[in-house]
Amino acid sequence: MAATGLAVFDTTLQKTHAWLGEVMRELGTDDRHKAYLALRAVLHALRDRLTVEEVAQLGAQLPMLIRGFYYEGWDPTGKPLKERHKEEFLRHIYNYFKTTRYGEPDVDPEEVARAVFRVLARRVSEGEIEDVVRILPRELRELWPQPEPA
Repeated sequence: MAATGLAVFDTTLQKTHAWLGEVMRELGTDDRHKAYLALRAVLHALRDRLTVEEVAQLGAQLPMLIRGFYYEGWDPTGKPLKERHKEEFLRHIYNYFKTTRYGEPDVDPEEVARAVFRVLARRVSEGEIEDVVRILPRELRELWPQPEPA
């Protein structure tokens, strides 16, 4: 008897690969692991700056597998973080790459954040993105893609 996948797992795996492909294109890389780290680092940095309610609302729109690593290690105590500056947000992303690879990372954390935010802006409902962006400090809102004029 041949093994078959479970449809819900197959679907989330397919969606996750599509998301990672978009992140790879945005970063101009063929390194799927780098795209995974980028998506994970930015989602964690973003998550820790949102209210608990907004974390749940954004999480509800993520594919199941991505939702899993979005919530991984999350402790809502003391959230959202009170960091207000872009440099602190970008340092979190840079340090994530630093702790998961050997040596100094060869990434531009601002480029990584902007790439993932462009993917989120395409993949998550416009209303949810507006809610997320509205919560963020001005310096972080500037990292999001600007809406196209109607």
